[in-house]
Amino acid sequence: MDAIAPRYGNYRRILFCTDFSPNAEFAFDFAVDAAVRNNGCTLYLLHIVPEPEAQFWKGYIYESDQNPDIKAKADIDAKIAVSYTPRVPAGVSFEVVFRIGNAGQEILAFAEERDVDLIIVGRQGHGAMRSLFFGNVASKVARNANCPVLIIPLAFTRKHPMPPGAQLQASSE
Repeated sequence: MDAIAPRYGNYRRILFCTDFSPNAEFAFDFAVDAAVRNNGCTLYLLHIVPEPEAQFWKGYIYESDQNPDIKAKADIDAKIAVSYTPRVPAGVSFEVVFRIGNAGQEILAFAEERDVDLIIVGRQGHGAMRSLFFGNVASKVARNANCPVLIIPLAFTRKHPMPPGAQLQASSE
């Protein structure tokens, strides 16, 4: 008797990675759509803060009486609260995670630790400066991940514009 092949697309843990770019915000709609289609899954939002080579410069960057790490975390929390959290429908399990380090390495490590079934990332255009962050990160993740990776290119938004904050509609199957 033939063994039954596993069904692909029944995701329990979906990892969405953001750098807060417009393309990442657009790609988030794909992550939400995947979470809605996979009832009971957890949608993780992961933001990697690159670790500065010279930590002591943070005090000069943030001219504030507040601890720079606390201020940075508060700024990130505020951005997520405005840009992402309101777009997650009721009933979708949503967890926000921050890491410090190399983006590609941290994404892959998190995916392994949580046994992620699908990784969704946005990919910037082909410009040299833009590809330094998510172009190379998306490529590294796609080459090394142990699960499917959905990469949403910036050009897709030009071909298929969506109103700001709109979600992809789940089709009935």
